[in-house]
Amino acid sequence: MRHLVTSLFLVAAAAIPAIAQSPPTASTLPVAITVYDRTRVDTSQWYAATPEPETYGYVESLLRIGVAQHMHRVDWQLELAQPSMLALPSDAVSPITAQGQLGLGGTYYASNGNNTYPAAAFLKQGFVRYHFAGTDKTLRAGRFEFFDGQETQPENPTLAWLQTNRIAQRLVGNFGFSNAQRSFDGTDAHFGSGAWDITAMAGRATQGVFNMNGNPELNVDLQYLAYTKYAAHDHILLRGFAIGYHDGRTGVAKTDNRPLAVRQADHKNIRIGTYGANLATDVPAGAGQFDFLAWGAVQNGRWGLLNQHAGAAAVEGGFQLTKAATAPWLRGGWSRSTGDNNPTDGQHNTFFQILPTPRVYAQFPFYNLMNNTDTFVQLIDKPASRITVRSDLHWLKLTSSNDLWYQGGGAFDNKVFGYTGRPANGKTGLASMADVSLDWKINKPLDINFYYAHAWGKSVVSSIYPTTSSAQFGYIELNYRWGVPQRSGKS
Repeated sequence: MRHLVTSLFLVAAAAIPAIAQSPPTASTLPVAITVYDRTRVDTSQWYAATPEPETYGYVESLLRIGVAQHMHRVDWQLELAQPSMLALPSDAVSPITAQGQLGLGGTYYASNGNNTYPAAAFLKQGFVRYHFAGTDKTLRAGRFEFFDGQETQPENPTLAWLQTNRIAQRLVGNFGFSNAQRSFDGTDAHFGSGAWDITAMAGRATQGVFNMNGNPELNVDLQYLAYTKYAAHDHILLRGFAIGYHDGRTGVAKTDNRPLAVRQADHKNIRIGTYGANLATDVPAGAGQFDFLAWGAVQNGRWGLLNQHAGAAAVEGGFQLTKAATAPWLRGGWSRSTGDNNPTDGQHNTFFQILPTPRVYAQFPFYNLMNNTDTFVQLIDKPASRITVRSDLHWLKLTSSNDLWYQGGGAFDNKVFGYTGRPANGKTGLASMADVSLDWKINKPLDINFYYAHAWGKSVVSSIYPTTSSAQFGYIELNYRWGVPQRSGKS
């Protein structure tokens, strides 16, 4: 409670200068300027790892400043990011290997050279894009952010929400919840017409995410191809995709269920192909509408010395009372990804989540979509036009009791693998989790978000953290956006 009260005062203080500002109504500049500032105060109570303290708070600050210009068929953008962490816990990493980093505060501390106040500045985006004849044909090169599953922008608001919150970034994203985030150096292209789109991308991932210095490239590259189609008057969204992934960081031990000495001796590259599809639709019905979503993927290739064979699937549905005043929306779903049952058979059957934004699908990110079975229900409501409330209940299991409990969102440093794993100890019960979030759009440039979650650990957790197998996580977040549009007319 003491941390939460302190957080409220910190956020209120940060909000004062932002609220006092208002964006200009007109521009006299030949370029567009954007400023984005995010301040988040986090409080965490991790599963008890006595004698290490499991309760702590810290502050995140992210400033992004961009300049862009559109000239005839060419546009360009430069964006600088300046992330900072304040008061990270210096004792939230347990000396017991299986217990590891005790929440995100411990991860940030360990990822920045055991620094409690890390900060850096780097080029977040810098690209040039050419628009061919017709608005749906573009070619871009440089440094940019990329989100799988979000190649298009549906006009149907239900499909737009499903695409953003339940399809996009499952496998590739900017890890936007983290403070340093992720970009790609490479090229991408869009080719489409009206109801369909083809997107291709090839790039190398940058450092960042938990490491405040997001400027260097990693020896990790990605190739992506997707076809997206709208049907039934924009009530159906279809996508097929293929992703090639290569990790050449041969000196970094891979995270899997083999013994440490075996993993350290595996200096072969990771080369994985992922192939999948998704469907999303809404069906009007009386006072509301039903929605349905299906997503699936399979993988093959090489996991170092091992053969990769894995897969994952998700099925979801819901009903929204669109004609009710607050438009309540009740949804539920189930997802499952394969785990590895035998660490000695020359096969790696754990589904690999590549480079996602895991927090989209794990609001309390003590798990991800690897070796995971997740059954959930969620309720979304809008008690006021500028306020959205969401609450989720999750029942989490490990798919294989011989595999690991995985966390993380992929490569972010040349010194660590990017995913961590804790032993399942022959068990599958992970946790039950309940959370609630409130997003308040105060005005056009300013919004504030609240989040709280409680997890009740089960057999997997209690075998590692026997003192207290429950955890809590919460934050208060302030987002401020300011911009000057480009002057109309030719530049």
